[in-house]
Amino acid sequence: MSGTRREIPNDPGRRDRILDAALDVIAEGGVHRTTHRKIAAQAGVPLGSLTYYFDGMDDLLALAFARLSDTMSQLYRRTLHSAGSTTEAEAAVVELICGPAYATDRDMTLIFEMYAYANHNTAVAATTRSWLARSRESLALHFTPGVARALDALIEGWPMHRRFDAAPLNRQLVAGVVHAVVNAAPHLPDEQL
Repeated sequence: MSGTRREIPNDPGRRDRILDAALDVIAEGGVHRTTHRKIAAQAGVPLGSLTYYFDGMDDLLALAFARLSDTMSQLYRRTLHSAGSTTEAEAAVVELICGPAYATDRDMTLIFEMYAYANHNTAVAATTRSWLARSRESLALHFTPGVARALDALIEGWPMHRRFDAAPLNRQLVAGVVHAVVNAAPHLPDEQL
């Protein structure tokens, strides 16, 4: 029967609000403290909405982490895509590592939670692998595959150190290391993406 209430959503943004709320709840208390009730309250939706849109907590968490991955990958890609030269691409990498837009404290908390959860959830593990591949593809716009992998490790790791050191990174040091990795390209093995 066409035109039934179930076919016509009365709140078309509800699913996205739930996913955003799930990320907020995870960022605040971790995956282990995330519940349907907390997510529903954060999203301002009835508890039953979660079972309407998602096949349980694992599905909801997997889709929330996929949303995080997509958002972060788009920012990563935009930052690198705008570079017009290798020098600008190096500066873009430094910005991803040191700048305020990528890997905020909240982002880092969510990334840690996603990586830990990926060890126990195949869908989130696949999302994580896909995210790493997209990051290297973005870097490959300017760098060889081997350099892209090395730079991606710096982009993933250095913000983690910043977070746990609770101190800003030395941008000059980061720029020097990025430049050294890029200049080492002829001596690094080329790797298939």
